[in-house]
Amino acid sequence: MNKRNLALIAAFLATSIYGINHTIAKEVMPIYIGSSGFIMLRLLGATSIFWFISLFAPKEKIERGDFLKIIFASILGMCTNMLAFFRGLELSTPINSGVIITLSPVLVLILSYFFLKEKITIKKILGILIGFSGAVFLILNSSKTGINAPNIPLGNSFFLLNASAYAGYLIIVKPLTNKYNIFTLMKWLFLIGLFLSAPITFNQFIEVKWTELPWFAIWRMGYVVIGTTFLTYLFNIYALKKLSPTTVGSFIYLQPIITIIFALITANDTLDTTKILSCILVFIGVYLVSFKK
Repeated sequence: MNKRNLALIAAFLATSIYGINHTIAKEVMPIYIGSSGFIMLRLLGATSIFWFISLFAPKEKIERGDFLKIIFASILGMCTNMLAFFRGLELSTPINSGVIITLSPVLVLILSYFFLKEKITIKKILGILIGFSGAVFLILNSSKTGINAPNIPLGNSFFLLNASAYAGYLIIVKPLTNKYNIFTLMKWLFLIGLFLSAPITFNQFIEVKWTELPWFAIWRMGYVVIGTTFLTYLFNIYALKKLSPTTVGSFIYLQPIITIIFALITANDTLDTTKILSCILVFIGVYLVSFKK
């Protein structure tokens, strides 16, 4: 299998893990841990794993001029992105989250054109539009009942900040993936993110009653740290080595589909015409953006 296909698989796996995350993380937040405390747990866990693995990876020295880029990428991808999404989820609804996050591929396409000089083809524009329409069609026709959303406008603002930060992160980190080993990049991105976010996340983190957590909460927190944080960021960085930010960003459209598939497997949802049509549109969109002749 060639490296481009492996990169596509990595992007798909990252999206799949994150699509399942919505259900798993929501069940422990904020009952066992607050949104900010959860971010510190994610950053602390992933930082520890990346630094441990880096002990066995080839040693690399980051060029002084690239540290500023790494700091900005960490602010966007490890601080703003995570904090804004979890805070938005507390205040708004998962449906609104799904609608607004689909703006990320559009923002990535625009930023790639201006900053990376990536060529915008008719096929990519068509793919983005088809995928966007499929995701929005699915989300707007989903059930809106049983939702706890104390401040939807503010929550939606956080979702918009989340989508923008993620798009900016992909653009900044793309050139760095061509220069450095994956684990060299990740260990510094997460370590910087951990220290920068600590003033916001530390208080909620120490409030958690760690010795009293049930197994129900422990394995879900483990999934978020190892799966949603360590593996998704690792897979996305690997994908960026071979794919454009626009292609990697387009896989966001698959998240609502993955969420529904997981819900079907766990008997929490049913299949209907709306979901089938949405799946077809999303897969066509991702195909047009991702695959070359």
